[in-house]
Amino acid sequence: MIAKLSLYLSYPFVRYALIVGILIALCSSLLGVTLVLKRFSFIGDGLSHVAFGAISVASVLNLTNQMLFVLPATVLCAVLLLRTGSNTRIRGDAAIAMVSVGALAAGYLLMNLFSTSTNLSGDVCSTLFGSTSILTLTRQEVWLCIALSLAVVVTFVLFYNRIFAVTFDETFAAAVGTRVDACNLLIAVVIAVIIVLAMNLVGSLLISALVIFPALSAMRVFKSFLSVTLCSALLSVFCAGSGILVSILAETPVGSTIVMIDIAAFAVFALTGHFLGD
Repeated sequence: MIAKLSLYLSYPFVRYALIVGILIALCSSLLGVTLVLKRFSFIGDGLSHVAFGAISVASVLNLTNQMLFVLPATVLCAVLLLRTGSNTRIRGDAAIAMVSVGALAAGYLLMNLFSTSTNLSGDVCSTLFGSTSILTLTRQEVWLCIALSLAVVVTFVLFYNRIFAVTFDETFAAAVGTRVDACNLLIAVVIAVIIVLAMNLVGSLLISALVIFPALSAMRVFKSFLSVTLCSALLSVFCAGSGILVSILAETPVGSTIVMIDIAAFAVFALTGHFLGD
């Protein structure tokens, strides 16, 4: 197995997949703690389905670079979700459910009506559950992922104190001068970028697991916001790297393999937290 793994690691496409997968996992985990604590966990689901709809539109339009359309569309929807979710008549979870179902249905309908692909079911399945495109990344796509991931990490570090304040008490944060609406908007935009990056890795239906499971696992053992965030980041990177390697060796779907490792890690952390609590 070690010899086989060494052989695979000698190929550039495997190294590219590991780099991109680890970066996406790191970015996903940073804001996962905030989303869980703000009870806005399903925003990942909603935005991932929006990204699915945007990909469908881009495919119908035969756009050569889908990222140029999908990323702005998802970011715009994240802003609209934030605005709609603050409306007293449509709460955050209801707004996400409306957008999620609508975008998923519209995307699938467009692909059925206008797609010229000879394997429509395969295309839809790959988009929903991840595809092998993570193993066919070009150098330009890797550099784009590195640039966007770096922007996400730098943004999180620079605005860490404000994100911390908004996560726990928006009223107090506003009282001490924090621009709560602007901070929430920043969180929504960053999550949208992460969702688009993660589409090729785990697919639109599994993205929430990448965002939420590491945070939930870390919360079983650690208590402070900083320690939970750091543990979540390390665990997410480990699960993503392990998942990619296992999927290559065992020839299993990349996204599903990563999520199953995340679930196994959650079980271990939950058991550890139970014994530590006793």
